[in-house]
Amino acid sequence: MAVVATLLENRRAVLALRRSLPKGSVRSTVSCRTPAALHRLLASRLVDAVVVNPVPALPPAVAELRRSHPVLPIIAYAPFRPDDGAVLVACREARLTALAVEGVDDAIVGDLVARHSMTMARRVAMSDAPRVLRLTEPMQRQAWDYLLGEVEKPVRTATLAKHLAVSREHLSRQFGAGGAPNLKRVIDLTRIAAAAQLLRNPGMGVAAVVRLLHFASASHLAATARRIAGTGSAGLGALGPRGVLGAFVRGNTRSRA
Repeated sequence: MAVVATLLENRRAVLALRRSLPKGSVRSTVSCRTPAALHRLLASRLVDAVVVNPVPALPPAVAELRRSHPVLPIIAYAPFRPDDGAVLVACREARLTALAVEGVDDAIVGDLVARHSMTMARRVAMSDAPRVLRLTEPMQRQAWDYLLGEVEKPVRTATLAKHLAVSREHLSRQFGAGGAPNLKRVIDLTRIAAAAQLLRNPGMGVAAVVRLLHFASASHLAATARRIAGTGSAGLGALGPRGVLGAFVRGNTRSRA
């Protein structure tokens, strides 16, 4: 599960964000003191959204981040005042994702961040998956929901079985019932969809995606992408998560073994 990164000087704002995040929506929040620290975090951890304080002026680094990572949600959270019109215009011009007013929206800012997160965008893009993959049983749906949020590392069957309170053998046997893809295939699908989402950012290269999603190597990512989506790593960004799902359904749902 990804983290939420913050560039917030006010500790009370950070605490309000943490308290209001929906339970289970993110693993943690990480406070970055400088834009340089934020960039280091983006290079080392899977980040679901960035929350910044643009008052009294939107930092140039935030506008640059938007250009290099257009898919990454950036939410402004600050004690906006009536005379902050210039700041609001700058936020709009920089195409920030959403705005929240510190002191007014404290109870809902976390929910706002979760609704605009990378994970939520991926869920929306792949909302047809349960239907087209024939995931009709409650256990299959629950497993799919869990896997969509756990893409940072490959999920072990035993871990998923423990989460669902079933045995590993029962999970493996039942997940592919009714014409659904086998579990290993679906785990790879969710991770390749996440890779495709990340690669839509011009500032995100294949090496970074390999590192963030813990693939063994660039060749491992490329081989998995070809197996799931019928394309190499270079073609994933153009597909995006929805395109990956479509390619998967058209002929890559079953193992060749």
